Amino acid sequence: MNDYLVRGMSMDGFVKAVAIRSTEMVKRGAQIQGTTPNATAAFGRALTAASMMGNMQKVENGSMTMQIKGDGPIGSITCVSDPVGNVRGFVAEPNVPLVEKYPGKLDVGATVGTDGTLTVIRDLQMKEPYVGSIRLVSGEIGDDVTAYFVQSEQVPTACALGVLVDTDCSVKVAGGYLLQLLPGAPDEVIDKLEAGIQRAGAVTAMLEAGMTPEDILGQVCGDLGVVFMETTEVGYKCYCSRERVESALISLGRKELGEIADEGREFPVECQFCDTVYKFTPEDIQELIKNS
Repeated sequence: MNDYLVRGMSMDGFVKAVAIRSTEMVKRGAQIQGTTPNATAAFGRALTAASMMGNMQKVENGSMTMQIKGDGPIGSITCVSDPVGNVRGFVAEPNVPLVEKYPGKLDVGATVGTDGTLTVIRDLQMKEPYVGSIRLVSGEIGDDVTAYFVQSEQVPTACALGVLVDTDCSVKVAGGYLLQLLPGAPDEVIDKLEAGIQRAGAVTAMLEAGMTPEDILGQVCGDLGVVFMETTEVGYKCYCSRERVESALISLGRKELGEIADEGREFPVECQFCDTVYKFTPEDIQELIKNS
C-alpha cells in the first residue's frame, strides 16, 4: 500500500487536521541510512512530521526543512519536504544503541535527547527564508513539533507521531496526525478535541489495528466530526542529480579540483539523502575545471 496523507476540517470549521500513513517512506529512509531500531523510530517520526508540515505549506516550488539537534546518541536529524509532502532526510549517527522505556517500547526521547533545538526553515520563494527555532521539550519529536507551532508560529497545535519497529528490526507501521485550532475556537471545541485525542490513544496502536488516516482523524476529532478535503500520495523522494553534484564540485574551486584530478583515480560522490553514487573520472574533473 502506498503512503498518503489526508487533509480535513472539523465540521464547525475551527480545527484544521492532517493525518498520514508513512510506513513505506520510513522503511526507505531507514534502509538508506542503515539505522538501528531506536534511530529508525526517531528518524521515522521526523520524516512523518516533515511530510505533514511540508504539505500544509502549499507554496509552489517551496520547501520545508526541519533540523533536530539534541544531546542524544543520534546527534542530529535533518528532513526536507517538498510542497506535496514528499520527503528525504539523513541522521548524523544511524547506529544508536537499544534503549527502551520498558520492554517493547523504544525510548525516542533518550535517542534524541532533551538538551537541544528544533529548527524549521521554510523556503516560501521569497527573498529570505522563514526560520523558527525552539528548545527541545522532550525529544519525542511529536511534543517538540507541538511546541514549535505554539511558540514560534503562535498556532495551538497537537501532533502525534508513531513508528512501530518489528522484532526483525523492520518498520511495521508508521504515521501520525497534526491538528491546529483556528482563531476564535471556543472552549467547548478545545474540550471535545482533547477528549477525542485522549480516547484515540497511541498512533501506532491505531495503525497496527489497520486504521487509515481517515479513520484516525475521525477518531481524534470525535464529536466534532471531520470533512475530508484532499488526499495526496506521498513518499520518500530525493531530488539529487549529476548536474547538482557537478555544481557542488565546481564550488570547491580550481585548486582542490586539480588535486582530485591529480590523484588519477575515480572520485565517487554519494548523496547524503539517498543511496545514489555519482562517479567522476579524472577526465570528468578536468572538464569541470575548464567549466569553473
